[in-house]
Amino acid sequence: MFLSKSKQQKDIQRDPILEREEEYRKGVAVVKDLIAPAAFKVSPSYLEIGETCAKTIFVMAFPRFLSANWFSPVINVDFPINISIFIHPVDTNKILKSLLKTTTQIQSRMELEAQSGKVRNPMLESAMQNTEELRTKLQEGTERFFRVGIYITIFGEDIKELNKVQHSLQSSLEAQMIYVKPASFRMEQGLASTVPLAEDRLDVANNLNTSPLSTLFPFVSAELSSNKGVLYGINRHNNSLILFDRFEMENANMVVFAKSGAGKSYAVKLEVLRSLMMGTNVIIIDPENEYKHLSDTVGGSFIKISLNSKFHLNPFDLPRIGEEAEFADALRNNVANLVGLLRIMLGNITPEENSILDAAIRETYSIRDITESTNFRILTPDKFPTMSDLYDVLKNMEGAGSLATRLERYTEGIFSGFLNNHTNIKMNNSLVVFNIRDLEDELRPIAMYTVLQFIWNEMRAERKKRMVVVDEAWVMMQHEDAASFLFGIAKRCRKYYTGLTTITQDVNDFMNSKYGKPIVTNASIQFLLKQSTAAIDIVQETFFLTDQEKFLLLESNVGEGIFFAGNKHAAIKVIASYSEDQIITSDPRQLLEIEEAKRELE
Repeated sequence: MFLSKSKQQKDIQRDPILEREEEYRKGVAVVKDLIAPAAFKVSPSYLEIGETCAKTIFVMAFPRFLSANWFSPVINVDFPINISIFIHPVDTNKILKSLLKTTTQIQSRMELEAQSGKVRNPMLESAMQNTEELRTKLQEGTERFFRVGIYITIFGEDIKELNKVQHSLQSSLEAQMIYVKPASFRMEQGLASTVPLAEDRLDVANNLNTSPLSTLFPFVSAELSSNKGVLYGINRHNNSLILFDRFEMENANMVVFAKSGAGKSYAVKLEVLRSLMMGTNVIIIDPENEYKHLSDTVGGSFIKISLNSKFHLNPFDLPRIGEEAEFADALRNNVANLVGLLRIMLGNITPEENSILDAAIRETYSIRDITESTNFRILTPDKFPTMSDLYDVLKNMEGAGSLATRLERYTEGIFSGFLNNHTNIKMNNSLVVFNIRDLEDELRPIAMYTVLQFIWNEMRAERKKRMVVVDEAWVMMQHEDAASFLFGIAKRCRKYYTGLTTITQDVNDFMNSKYGKPIVTNASIQFLLKQSTAAIDIVQETFFLTDQEKFLLLESNVGEGIFFAGNKHAAIKVIASYSEDQIITSDPRQLLEIEEAKRELE
């Protein structure tokens, strides 16, 4: 009696403490409170979760055959969805007993039909064959049986958007004869089945054995292997070869984006080396002397463009085309290209000065008896006018004094040895490298424009399998006329069996140009290597990368990235053999060792 009374008194003394503790707990926010929606409404055909609507659909029927990666269109949709796949193993002995019963029924029906004189039934024969094959595989242990439930919860701002998303998914799946239904009157269970609770509350399953179930595996890596082409690298997902022929695409253009030191020039040089072995001619604009060792090794032509160089390019050259109908168009195009070049050379030009330049260039050609009916193929390089001829025309034209004064430094001033000579370059080598490293910064876009114009004329004169590589393309993108010219080549080079490769490390400058994105979209192949944190957002937006692909590019090592070819893409690692590495390396230490080894041999 004494003990009981003492316990009762202690309980009375603790009651206020417990009450206060309970009140405190009611005021503490837990994880459920933080993630729970403001409101939750359950309807027969959808849910309202706060301001968002949701609906769950499930796969109810499969076709007889399932192709690999059939679920990829659902996984890669560009709207938010939750997907749950529940796989419940089934006891093999039970399935074998059921299949034995099914086999007996089919066989009995076939015998009855045969006794009644009916012709053979292909459907029964096929069912018998499939059942027997499955029984054999289950008995041997090469296959197992499962109950598989596939549930998809879609989200939208309202019912209209939900129905639109549902129709899109249904159309995609029904095109493959896979049928889905909404989880009507069970939307709450559907949502619970597609959140990370690992609970199959819908329990709507289909029977599948191992082979068709394997096609559901959602992380199928892209294959970029073909029977011919160039080996670009190794697929980091499955170690398969990324072997591809860019000339088999709708166009052979490629863009390469990477931060400095990520291995972009190394990757392109490896492609160039392997393309040369496949009989492709290659022309390169090299701003940093990175391709000299490659050119020397394969016996290519290394053309150094500088103020004191012995090599010269004349912007007034015309393509050596043979069709008379093309003469007028070729001359007009070259006049337009020259106006664009002069705008870069002379700086700001008014509309009036633009018209004067157009008339002056035509007059300059006329002085040399070059008109729209002239056969350009029979003209030798010394027959074309030069910048000095244009300068003389401008001096004698009314209102062209300012233009002549600004052009003077390219004809008689400090830059007179740059563009004021007849062309003396021969394009008779499978690899030609134009090096502009020793030019002043303000002359680089002019040089790249002039070299590209020369290459464009060569492309039009003779159609052959070519690659044109423009390294540090962002230099041209800083000038609208140069960017426009580069885009024009990207758009038209396919007709001349040529693929344009543009390489840049400054993604922002490249994409800020109004011609940046069109050049990217006109490239069937995109090669993204390691990116800087400053540029990754614009790269993600341009190439529609997922967050996982974004982080992959940020964390990639040298020579690693993502390779896009048409609608396919895969994570890639560029790998070269030892001999190839010695030819294409850009590592100063390796190059020094190679030079020292050469001197020792001499």
